[in-house]
Amino acid sequence: MNNRMKVVLRELVSVLLIVMGIFSAGMGIKGFLLSSHFIDGGVTGISMLLSNVLGYPLAILIPLINLPFIVLGYRQIGWLFALKSTLAIAGLAACLAFISFPDVTPDKLLTAVFGGFFIGAGIGLAIRGGAVLDGTEIAALLISKSSHLLKVGDVILILNVFIFSAAAYFLGIDSALYSVLTYIAASKTIDFLIHGIEEYNAIIIMSEKSDEIRDAIVNVLSRGVTIYNGRGGMSGKSMHILYCVVTRLEIGSVKNIVNGIDEAAFIVIHPLSDAAGGIIKKTALH
Repeated sequence: MNNRMKVVLRELVSVLLIVMGIFSAGMGIKGFLLSSHFIDGGVTGISMLLSNVLGYPLAILIPLINLPFIVLGYRQIGWLFALKSTLAIAGLAACLAFISFPDVTPDKLLTAVFGGFFIGAGIGLAIRGGAVLDGTEIAALLISKSSHLLKVGDVILILNVFIFSAAAYFLGIDSALYSVLTYIAASKTIDFLIHGIEEYNAIIIMSEKSDEIRDAIVNVLSRGVTIYNGRGGMSGKSMHILYCVVTRLEIGSVKNIVNGIDEAAFIVIHPLSDAAGGIIKKTALH
């Protein structure tokens, strides 16, 4: 398969993911949340809250409120991202305006959880396709870049505190609390779809038997290992410090290998926001 065919296939997959995301988000909003007057967080939540309070059509509010964020995305990220996001948000608006979804359940708990699940799945699929259905992340990213005090997660958290506080005032405490549950379900679903079961973790191993541990990780798990020269702070002994990146499903295997060779080994594990390239390819030794 030549490069041109690969590009076309990749774009077709992106379009399919975005279309699936549109219908999933539409199902979450119309099939679950609207009838119970629950909202999500972010720009979608603002649109739903204004629609509840002012009575304006949600299909108009979502693209209207997202428009400034799409412009920011065009300036900061690129025209292809902006184009995909514009079409995705327009598609979601059309889905909400013209497609009927069944009102799945009157149970409020199920509505909050599964409404959040479907919205989160929709946003996550759209992100995997290279677009957004909610411009909150764009705004949060830009604000965090201009501020040394706020991270992306902090900006999103502050924004949602205001949104759910307003929901408590206009929709009532019960609806606001169920909406928080919706947002949590959506966030977890987005995280899973973006990172999945292959969410990467970095493992740092300090041991006097580092050569044996390195051999075992490379030969048993077929994972690459980076070696640093280091020295124990208390003992003063020179040693090799091992650094490897594995999925969270492989953490237990690495720990078993290390403990089987050196029970006194010091292991540090921390999640990575992303990883790409040779360091995560099997059989690659660094």
